[in-house]
Amino acid sequence: MTHARQHRIQVVAHRGASEDAPEHTLAAYKKAIEDGADALECDVRLTADGHLVCVHDRRVNRTSNGRGAVSALELADLAALDFGSWKNPDAWRGRDEEPDWEHRPGDAGGPGDPSDTSVLTLERLLELVADAGRPVELAIETKHPTRWAGQVEERLLLLLKRFGLDAPPAAEPSPVRVMSFSARSLHRVRAASPTLPTVYLMQFVTPRLRDGRLPEGVRIAGPSIRLVRNHPVYVERLKRAGHQVHVWTVNDLKDVDLCADLGVDAIITNRPRAVLRHLGG
Repeated sequence: MTHARQHRIQVVAHRGASEDAPEHTLAAYKKAIEDGADALECDVRLTADGHLVCVHDRRVNRTSNGRGAVSALELADLAALDFGSWKNPDAWRGRDEEPDWEHRPGDAGGPGDPSDTSVLTLERLLELVADAGRPVELAIETKHPTRWAGQVEERLLLLLKRFGLDAPPAAEPSPVRVMSFSARSLHRVRAASPTLPTVYLMQFVTPRLRDGRLPEGVRIAGPSIRLVRNHPVYVERLKRAGHQVHVWTVNDLKDVDLCADLGVDAIITNRPRAVLRHLGG
């Protein structure tokens, strides 16, 4: 069954195609691009030696064969770890076909190669998007709290500037947006780059935001699917206030239909291929 779209809903690959491949790995993002995702979502943390890496948890214990906090490890320490074998290889190594990627020195030829499942820097992910061969947007989440208060946003904007992505024209859609549960983090981003879109992530509706308001300068709301299920009228309030709505993490196709019926602007999912097919994309 496909869902007739009332408007174009962007499908965002959550940590890459993370149902099929280990999250936040080059394999997962290659698969998401191959599957047709409109955008890629990633979380960023700062290493002890100042590199932004795509890791969700504060510690690497869950998604690698190592231990310790990302902020206490250097990039070389993380590069020595395996970020892929925790996920069943049979669940992600199969592909309908091999994508025609332009390989780089040290890159892998397939999803089973070590460099496809080693730690992924944000710089390498930006390179992947630049070489995708079609427009692919990027939704970057800053993680908080962190020992590097303010430095994450500073390093992020410096890296985006290197790629010419830090100051998009106000009248044109931006290929990058910054997301956070921290209003302070988004304020730092907007103060340094006023035209870069920001997304305020939320699990609950606080009294101050109940009428559809968002933190100053933020124009995109990022409610969880649980919040949307429990309070669908809140989406209507956000839309009436002129905000876009990007919902996470939407994996059940019934929830996809709910989001489509409510007119959300983006669905963030671990299953980009399945969601695109369901929406008729």
